[in-house]
Amino acid sequence: MDLQTALYKVPLKGFLDIDIDSQMDLFAEIKRLKKEKNAILLAHYYQEPDIQDIADYIGDSLGLAQNAAKTSADMIVFAGVHFMAETAKILCPEKKVLLPDLKAGCSLSDSCPPHLFKVFKDKHPDHLVISYINCSAGIKALSDIICTSSNAKLIVESLPKDQKIIFAPDRNLGAYINKTSGMEMLLWNGACFVHELFSLQKILKLKEQNPYAKFIAHPECEEAVLNIADFIGSTTQLLKYTQTDSSQSYIVATETGILHRMMQISPQKAFIAAPPDNACACNNCPHMKLNTLEKLYLCMEYETPEITMDEKIRIAAKKPIDRMLEMSAQLGLA
Repeated sequence: MDLQTALYKVPLKGFLDIDIDSQMDLFAEIKRLKKEKNAILLAHYYQEPDIQDIADYIGDSLGLAQNAAKTSADMIVFAGVHFMAETAKILCPEKKVLLPDLKAGCSLSDSCPPHLFKVFKDKHPDHLVISYINCSAGIKALSDIICTSSNAKLIVESLPKDQKIIFAPDRNLGAYINKTSGMEMLLWNGACFVHELFSLQKILKLKEQNPYAKFIAHPECEEAVLNIADFIGSTTQLLKYTQTDSSQSYIVATETGILHRMMQISPQKAFIAAPPDNACACNNCPHMKLNTLEKLYLCMEYETPEITMDEKIRIAAKKPIDRMLEMSAQLGLA
C-alpha cells in the first residue's frame, strides 16, 4: 500500500468523514495507539496482509476466542467480522471491544436468523444444539455448545454416540463431521458463500496443470470439493499442514487471506488459490476485506465503532462458549 499518494476519506459511524494525512505512517500510529490505550489487536487469517502484519495475534476463530478470553488489555480491537467481535464482548464484558467496520458481517451467520432457528430447535426438544462459532450472539444464546472448525469433530466425537444433535448453521461442516464421525446430526441449512463458490471443474483443471501440488480444503467447502482434497482442516490446521508436509506446492481452497501467512512461514513453497465459479482467479470474502488499515487507525483513535450487547443475551451466549473452551482444554486444544 502506498501511503504517499492519496488522502484517505473513511466513513466513521456511517455519517462522518475523517481526513487522514497522506504522509501519516499508519503502522507507527497504530502501534502508538496500542501502547497508549493498552489495546490488543486480534486479526483473523482472512484479513489483508497489512493488518495481519501489525496484529498482536493472528488466528482462526478458536484461537481468537481463547486470546480474547485471557487478555489483560483494556481494549480489544477485532480485525475480523461482526460475530468475532461479538464473541470477544461476550467473553470480556468489562472491556471495550471495537470493530473497524460494523458492516463486516458474515453470510454464514446471516443464513441462520435466531427467530427462525428457535422454531427449528423447538421442534426437536430432545436434541443438543452444537453451533459453529460463525453465528450471531442470538444463535449462541440458543445453543448448548459452541464449536469451531478446529475442534468441531473432536467435540462431537466426545459425546455419547446416541446423543441427538442439531448442528448449526453450516450444513457443509456438519455433513463433513457426520461423514467422518459416523454421527447423524440434524443440520441447519446454512452455508458460507465464499466456500461454496469454489469450482470443482476449475480445481480439477488446476490440479492437472500442477500435478505435484497437493489440494487442501476447509470443511466449509461443498462435499464434491472435499472429496478430491488431500487434506481437510480449519485455517490453522491447513497452515500447520503446509509447514510439516513434504510437498513443495499447494492448491488452497479457503479464503485467500491465509496464503499471506502460509508464504511468510514457508517462503520456499508455492501456494495457489483455488478458483471460484466466476471470472475471478481467487476467492475473497468481501466482508473480511471491509476492514482496512485506515479504518483500523480511525477505530483506535476515536474508539468507535464499539460492540454493545444486551446483557441477558450475553450471559446466555457465554455459557456454550465457556463449555467449548473447557472441552477444548480437556481435548488438548488449548
